[in-house]
Amino acid sequence: MEKKLILVTNDDGITAPGIKALVNEMQLLGEVVVVAPDSPQSGQGHAITLTQPIRLKKTDIFKGVEAYECTGTPVDCVKLAKNVILKDRKIDLCVSGINHGSNASINIIYSGTMSAAMEASIEGIDSIGFSLLDFSFSADFTASAHFARRIAQEALRNGLKECNLLNVNIPSVPLKDIKGIKVCRQADGNWIEKFQEGEDPRGQKYYWLTGEFVQKKHEEETDLHALENNYVSVVPSDHDLTRHEAIPKLSNFEKIK
Repeated sequence: MEKKLILVTNDDGITAPGIKALVNEMQLLGEVVVVAPDSPQSGQGHAITLTQPIRLKKTDIFKGVEAYECTGTPVDCVKLAKNVILKDRKIDLCVSGINHGSNASINIIYSGTMSAAMEASIEGIDSIGFSLLDFSFSADFTASAHFARRIAQEALRNGLKECNLLNVNIPSVPLKDIKGIKVCRQADGNWIEKFQEGEDPRGQKYYWLTGEFVQKKHEEETDLHALENNYVSVVPSDHDLTRHEAIPKLSNFEKIK
């Protein structure tokens, strides 16, 4: 049987421990090709590069794996993989991560990890973003790697039902303490943002973004509730941002002349 082709990318950069853990697991499932940023790109969202050229450089950072580092954003990486590196091949699955830090709730909007996966899903490729709730460079990826392989294996075997994008977050606890997987919805929350003001050595002011995440409602069927109770959260996601139920209720706008 022909091996499944798996595209691996991330937003923390090609040297991040999270992508190494993900590549190791995906090698057990099929042929892996890596296209990832050459430097950290966290918080880039769905940004693409338009004002300067993008460069690709082949690297042997992962033994026995075809891999490229890219000067662009995570979304650029997926676009180049689809249209240049693998343009004549069918990509069976795109996996992004394993991200250092949560992409649950509203964080999906800002996340380069999830935007890379979403870009692949827009191209009709089944895609999964994986994130570990630990921002540390020295985070333990044992549990997240285990679930990444199991979830990716299921996606390759049976496909994704009624969607082609999953946002998967894994609690930062030992594997033995994870209770299982919950398929759930995105929680309602937002960042309360602050800017720390400073002055550089030349006397110019600068601002550094900080903030605190606030969950608006504590509801049991959400990803945040699942994670708080040591479950892996799996949220079926989409790029369609239409609020469909509002369409008939806003019909009065059509009367404006």
